[in-house]
Amino acid sequence: MADEKEVIEILRGIKDPELNVDIYTLELIRGITIEDKKIIITMTLTSPACPYGPQIIRDVELMVGRKTNKAVFVDVTFNPPWEPSPELREELMSGH
Repeated sequence: MADEKEVIEILRGIKDPELNVDIYTLELIRGITIEDKKIIITMTLTSPACPYGPQIIRDVELMVGRKTNKAVFVDVTFNPPWEPSPELREELMSGH
C-alpha cells in the first residue's frame, strides 16, 4: 500500500529539466490524496507557460503510477501562483 512518504520519495526523483531541481524540493506539489485505487496529486508549475509542463505532468503520472500500481491523476492549479519560499530562492540563487 502506497503512503504519502513513498509518493514524496518518487516525486523527489522527478526533476524540472530547466532548473535541474526535483519538483518536490521546488515546492510544486500542493497536495497528495491517496485513495484505494488511485492517487491524486495537486501541483503547480513554475509558470503557466512552462515549456516542460506537459513532460513533468507525464513523468509524475508514469513514475508514481508505475511504482505504486495505482491510477495517478494530476490536478494542475495556478492558484496561488508558484512563488519559491525564501529558503528555496536562496538555494536556487546559490546554484543548489
